[in-house]
Formats: sequence, structure tokens, C-alpha cells
Amino acid sequence: MLSNCRLPRAFAALALSAAMFSAITFSSSVFSTAAATPRAEPTEWQVEGQTFSGYVVYDDADQHLRPGLVMAPDWMGVTPAAVERAKELAGKRYVILLADYYGKGAQPKDRTDAAQLAGQLRGGDRAALRARIRSAVATLRAQAGHAPLDAGRIGAFGFCLGGTTVLELARGGDQLAGVVTLHGDLSANTRAAPGSARTPLLILNGADDKAVSADDISAFQREMNAAGADWQFVNFSGAVHCFALPASGTDPASNCRYDERTSRRAIRLMDGFFDEVFGH
Repeated sequence: MLSNCRLPRAFAALALSAAMFSAITFSSSVFSTAAATPRAEPTEWQVEGQTFSGYVVYDDADQHLRPGLVMAPDWMGVTPAAVERAKELAGKRYVILLADYYGKGAQPKDRTDAAQLAGQLRGGDRAALRARIRSAVATLRAQAGHAPLDAGRIGAFGFCLGGTTVLELARGGDQLAGVVTLHGDLSANTRAAPGSARTPLLILNGADDKAVSADDISAFQREMNAAGADWQFVNFSGAVHCFALPASGTDPASNCRYDERTSRRAIRLMDGFFDEVFGH
């Protein structure tokens, strides 16, 4: 029988052993996570004779098949920051195609350049924009057999101009598992045809975004109802344009401003939406 003076020492030794085991386990866990950082493989595709480039992003630590997502970035296009965001969002759950919608070698040099290029894509009937995002979806599907992709489960999401871009898939009657827009422009030059919608939608909007008016929201909802869409619309109080883009900064006077809390909530909602439509 242990004496009273020896009992604490026995427990101390046991606690020390447990702590050492936990430390070893934690170190192994950290190492495994670091070793499993998603890779970003450059890829190219053609649309009407023009070359487009992007990255296929996925964790290759194991080869279990997973859903695919086309990620349409904000108006700055395929940047190093966009690649890192794609890696973060891909994790072990998705194969992501970070899609270029400007064309190889035509990425904007700065915000002024981006505004001009984005204006050209948003103008007219947006036929070029729709063709480019459709081609990106086809390019992602073609990765099956190379990347661990389940080509039967494909969705799309986008930020700002990218959100406007992926909406063209829904407006055009394309059938995907789901589409998510984060602070995208809701206006349309050519609205969805009545009864044409085949893709569920999640719209994540900043309630104080001066670029999206109450009339824009009402018109969008009427359009989607007429198209027969399965849609959800979330307005985040206090949030403006760019709320999910850390590079936008936090200038309180700007209508393009990152909001960490809103961004975190939006990504959780997007994950839940894709869990549902992919049948996770």
C-alpha cells in the first residue's frame, strides 16, 4: 500500500508520462498537417482561341475522391493571394480550380486596370463571361483521373467580380450541385429565362454594401423566383463590399473593406451549403 507521502509522487510521475505522450502526439499531428499542405498545379485551357490559365488545388496526402469547386477570384484575378486562399479552402475536402476569366497574360496590373477590365466583362450581354466560366467548369471536370476528383459533384463560388461570374452559370441554366457568391454584383444584362434554373444558390451579401441596392436585391429575387431557383440570401449587418477579402484592408470610409467576423461566418455558411448539396 502506498503511503500518503508517496501517493503524490506516483501521480506526478504518471502526469509527466501523460504530458510527454501528449507532446509527442501533438508534434506528430503538427508535422502531418504541415506535410499535407494542398498543392497548386498550373493548368491552361482554351476558350474561342484564347488561352486561360489557373491552378488545380488539392491535398494529395491521400487519394480519396472528393467534390470539386471552381473558384472565381475577385477582380484582381489569379494572384498569389488567391492561390493561398484556394489552398486554405480546399483543405482535405475539395479539389479547387482557381479560374482565370481575363486570359493568360491579361491579369490587371492594379485596381485601376482591374476596374477597366472588369467593366468590359460586365458590359454587354456577358456572353464572354458566361463562356469563360463554363469552360472553367469543364476544365475542372477533366481533372478526374489526375486529381482525386469526384466529377459527379461539382460546384462553384466566387468573390466580388468572381461572384458575378459564377451567377452566370445559374442564369444560363447550367446544372451544378451549387453556386455561392460572396459580395458579388447581383445585376444582370440578360436575366435567367423563366423556369430555367437548375442549380441551388447561396448569396452572401453585405447589408451596407453601397454597390448593391435594395432594388438590386428585389430584382434579383424576382428573377430567381421566376426562374424557379432554389435560392438562399444572407445579409450580414454592418458588412460592405469585399468583406471576405483580407487584402482589402479595414478603412472604415471604404465600401471595399474586410470584416473578419463576417468573413468567418460566410465561409462557415458556404461550407454548410456545400455539405448539403454534395451530400456529405
